[in-house]
Amino acid sequence: MAGYGDDQKFEAWEEANGLTRPDGAPSSAALREQGSGYVDSQDFPGVPTGGLAQERAWPRTGAEAYGQPIPSDVIPVKIEHASYAAAYFVAHNPDAFTAKGSLDAQVKRKKERVEGVVEEETEYFAAPAAVSAGGEVTVPMADALLKPFLGQPDFPDVLVV
Repeated sequence: MAGYGDDQKFEAWEEANGLTRPDGAPSSAALREQGSGYVDSQDFPGVPTGGLAQERAWPRTGAEAYGQPIPSDVIPVKIEHASYAAAYFVAHNPDAFTAKGSLDAQVKRKKERVEGVVEEETEYFAAPAAVSAGGEVTVPMADALLKPFLGQPDFPDVLVV
């Protein structure tokens, strides 16, 4: 399975954004594969143009962004760039998309005492910044690019009136 875009475009995107990978990061192709998997995990409207035989979520039939239909043979540039953003995230957080479990299972210390009164105290490890309360990994840079394709308006998260 091939990730969105290609290695040269990914590397040019990193350079244009002033981003560098840590030493020992996986290859561009491996990172793009994982980043593309993150993009494909989103709940996009429409259906893959190639049906069940299509490896990736894009191109799609019945998708739109900014109130405009997206041709069924097009993979929008923002989809490609979102996959690069997720790929870059993986370069810095190698196990982010493959780690099992949830925040609930990350107990650091648990103390229980029974002496006439039941007392319980539980301390959890701090969650990584990109993990939501439900234990899902989020990539804000990619999510911002994906927002228009998920049927959500492209407005600021805070609107002051």
